[in-house]
Amino acid sequence: MNAPVTNEANYLAAGDTLRSWLLTQDHKRIAVLYMLTITAFFFLGGAAAAVIRATLANPAGTLVSHDTYNKLFTAHGVIMVWLFLIPSIPSVLGNFLIPLMIGARDLAFPRLNLASWYVFVAGGVLTLASLIAGGVDTGWTFYTPLSTMFSNGHVILVLAGVFVAGISSVMTGINFIVTVHTLRAPGLGWFRLPLFVWAIYATSLILVLATPILAMTLLLVAAERLLHVGIFDPAVGGDPLLFQHLFWFYSHPAVYIMVLPAMGVVSEIIPCFAHRPVFGYRFMAYAILAIAAIGFLVWGHHMFVSGQSVYAGIVFSLLSFLVAIPSAIKVFNWTATLYKGSIRFDAPMLYALGFVGLFTIGGLTGLFLASLALDVHLTDTYFVVAHFHYIMVGGAVTAYMGGLHFWWPKMSGRMYPEMWGRVAAVMIFAGFNLTFFPQFLLGVQGMPRRYHTYPAKFELLNVLSSAGAVVLAIGYLLPLVYLAWSLLYGKRAESNPWSATGLEWQTDSPPVPHNFDTQPSVSEPPYAYRVQQP
Repeated sequence: MNAPVTNEANYLAAGDTLRSWLLTQDHKRIAVLYMLTITAFFFLGGAAAAVIRATLANPAGTLVSHDTYNKLFTAHGVIMVWLFLIPSIPSVLGNFLIPLMIGARDLAFPRLNLASWYVFVAGGVLTLASLIAGGVDTGWTFYTPLSTMFSNGHVILVLAGVFVAGISSVMTGINFIVTVHTLRAPGLGWFRLPLFVWAIYATSLILVLATPILAMTLLLVAAERLLHVGIFDPAVGGDPLLFQHLFWFYSHPAVYIMVLPAMGVVSEIIPCFAHRPVFGYRFMAYAILAIAAIGFLVWGHHMFVSGQSVYAGIVFSLLSFLVAIPSAIKVFNWTATLYKGSIRFDAPMLYALGFVGLFTIGGLTGLFLASLALDVHLTDTYFVVAHFHYIMVGGAVTAYMGGLHFWWPKMSGRMYPEMWGRVAAVMIFAGFNLTFFPQFLLGVQGMPRRYHTYPAKFELLNVLSSAGAVVLAIGYLLPLVYLAWSLLYGKRAESNPWSATGLEWQTDSPPVPHNFDTQPSVSEPPYAYRVQQP
């Protein structure tokens, strides 16, 4: 690979006024704007989770009322899913890295990129306005008829917020798809692309194809709530299961909107810190596309106890087992990449290995829920809560943290304190397991989700879960502190501090505004690490 390094002012120094940031068309600056925005949402959603766990530390649930508790878990879910998890890796790391990884000067549509951030902020403001005005008690899934007929919360306002945030996702997805198709450097064929680019490309396809379904569904909920038309209400000719089919047709692919980018991040980190090429690169790329495609076919496993056809349930169960195959291919190939590697356990690698372990647990427990007979017992229990969080938090958030540490020297031009990075990674892994593994046991024992009181026999496991949440919260706060510290006092980063492959490591740290002075070219396969002979 050939990409000249320049001595020109970096993108952070190319204008230091507020106007220069708010009107920027530089993909790297827009990534920073996204990072600051979603970080605020992350800690806001985390604060709601902290109150939830504090309430559940006592079987009587006396800390907050049942109505406030319902609004808390709704706020937590809405903020974390639509205002943090879905935009996190694509909008931050994807925005920053895709042009650098493919040798482009920017995304295909820089103005659209900036507009997507403003639209996302507008969606976030609408959502927060609904919470400030009194909140919503429907849960993040907005199930009918609660959301259309019975809820007294500000349902329309939060639906509008999620709707607008979805528009931002579509704008971002279109930009990535066009960029990957049209702006690749000479020599950078499809099977020379980094797996992170493959993952963001597949995620963008899901965003563009699935998000309009969510938008239409939310509009239908608003129409029934405001106009009392018969869409979901059977009393006036509606179908009570239609909402669930429409919602989950988007929302299960949305799981892969969150997980596929995480897989892409881990596929960059593991080869670098094992100093070995990715095992089975083509199979890894095909597995990404297979997960994205099959993800559209499994939404019905959320509806095994809804009254849908038994035959439909059997088909959805089989398809849910099928999607585990490409996921397993990725886990096995990451493991094979580590085999006989010269492994360094720096903070990004600890996060990546934590992702592999937590995602594996989340995936295996998903097979329990894909089994018709088991799901009858486990649905709407804490088993589902634990499974979901092992995939979303243990998977997506852990990988986001790993990617943030891995590319922090490139983004900021500074090195973070490695020891504190390792401490935080270990704390997050330990705190996460202490928080959510007891919830598997609670679910098997029959404790339902979304209740703020529970029988005394469940107290011990709930106290353990709440104690783990304290450890987890400290683990998440630590990077906020030391990464901010590194901006002022961190050691200046070299252009390639990890000795990694890829075009993004051939530029300055931080990069110049236009990324490359001359068009880079690619002449070797990805992950061309030289295997060290014993």
